[in-house]
Amino acid sequence: MIDPIAEFNQWLAEAVAHPAISEPTAMTLATATPQGMPSARIVLLKKADAAGFLFYTNYTSLKSRQMLANPFVALTFYWMPLGRQVRAEGSVQQAGADESDDYFASRPRARQLGAWASLQSQPLESREELEARFTALAAEYEGKPIPRPPHWGGWRVVPRTVEFWTASDERLHLRHVYTQNAPGQWTDALLYP
Repeated sequence: MIDPIAEFNQWLAEAVAHPAISEPTAMTLATATPQGMPSARIVLLKKADAAGFLFYTNYTSLKSRQMLANPFVALTFYWMPLGRQVRAEGSVQQAGADESDDYFASRPRARQLGAWASLQSQPLESREELEARFTALAAEYEGKPIPRPPHWGGWRVVPRTVEFWTASDERLHLRHVYTQNAPGQWTDALLYP
């Protein structure tokens, strides 16, 4: 059975084990406006399974606004010391509230407070303003659990294609692409480098 997500998780495990790769879960997320204007940034993968690639962010951020307006995205992982890259293209869907709650509860307290303090992608008058918001929230939640903000949660990229690229000194790179034709049903092909 063809399973590119299992192959991806094997590659990710090798990247995690590699001493020269400091952030193996870092992935470039490319979004676009409804008019096609692209935007890309690095986010951190939290899980890859049969449902897709999961990450978390502020739902009012630029990336979230773009995904709400245009649900088609692309991801790229690049592990240079291994000579490997994985690209995925597909659509996004918001993670369920329970899943987002569970992940939020597992985060360090300072990151929980940061999710409340940051009005992500909005103009900021000064760094002191952000720090004051953080300090006020820390005092408000002193000795209490911090609930997940309603504007924060997970996004899942449901891949239509997943491409594995392996470098070659002769520039005859190996490109192996998987295409999902129906949930859990993949075909695969090689591509010229």
